[in-house]
Amino acid sequence: MKTQVVGYEALRRVQRQELELLELPHEQKMYAGDIFGALNTLGSTSEDHVRGFALLVDDTPRGFFLLKHGALLPSWADADAATLHALMIDVEWQGRGLGKQCVQGLPELVQTLWPDVRQLMLSVDAENQTALGLYLGLGWVDRGTAYRGRVGYERRMALAL
Repeated sequence: MKTQVVGYEALRRVQRQELELLELPHEQKMYAGDIFGALNTLGSTSEDHVRGFALLVDDTPRGFFLLKHGALLPSWADADAATLHALMIDVEWQGRGLGKQCVQGLPELVQTLWPDVRQLMLSVDAENQTALGLYLGLGWVDRGTAYRGRVGYERRMALAL
């Protein structure tokens, strides 16, 4: 199984169509939204401040996430950060370590894109124990409550680069 993270702009037309088939369980959609919302965010703003990435498994999209920085940072993020949004792995491919692989590769990816960024940040629902376990297990630090989200209170997480 060959995996790689590829910028959305580098995907072939057929890969973009396959990406639109990415499906999440209902309970995960509450936290991450869906692929159409993520792609809408990507298409509605400058590439300088938001970038989309697909996780390919044997050249087929099985995951997706957004990175933001600069003018598009959320109000809860520090000015020297890039933020992770809409991390999603297709329901059929969950439980195989693909989300962990995406998160582990973020520091190198962000430093290549935006060398001035000093930390990664994200917000995660306080009730999303699976995600919290993933981030904490990979060295992210819980920096407290960020805001009240759609589902519950969001925790602010950070990883120094």
